[in-house]
Amino acid sequence: MAAAVVVHEDRVLLVRRRVAEGNLSWQFPAGKVEPGEAWQAAAVRETKEETGLDVSVVGVLGERVHPSTGRLMSYAACDVVAGSARAAAPTEIAEVAWVTLAELPRYIPDGIHEPVQRFLDTALT
Repeated sequence: MAAAVVVHEDRVLLVRRRVAEGNLSWQFPAGKVEPGEAWQAAAVRETKEETGLDVSVVGVLGERVHPSTGRLMSYAACDVVAGSARAAAPTEIAEVAWVTLAELPRYIPDGIHEPVQRFLDTALT
């Protein structure tokens, strides 16, 4: 799985899935890496499919086996290139939100992968 950590104007983009995965409802735009696809390209593609935003990868934030889903997750820091965020895949995504650092615990109460959190602590100031 590839996730895009999209920061724009001191906020990070989150999507709310129509079907929660365990206790995860809000999360970064993310999805499966297709055969032959680089995971960074998957993060860009999934962001476009889920939110309508064109983004570019500006950094790699690490990977882990997600404690709630058991899936291998790779995280990419991304910048917005073009577009406006919306629920572009309405059967999959219920809504999108641009969230401040202070608001993050309300959306993701179980915490964020430490390297991603460190990036957000710096990027969302």
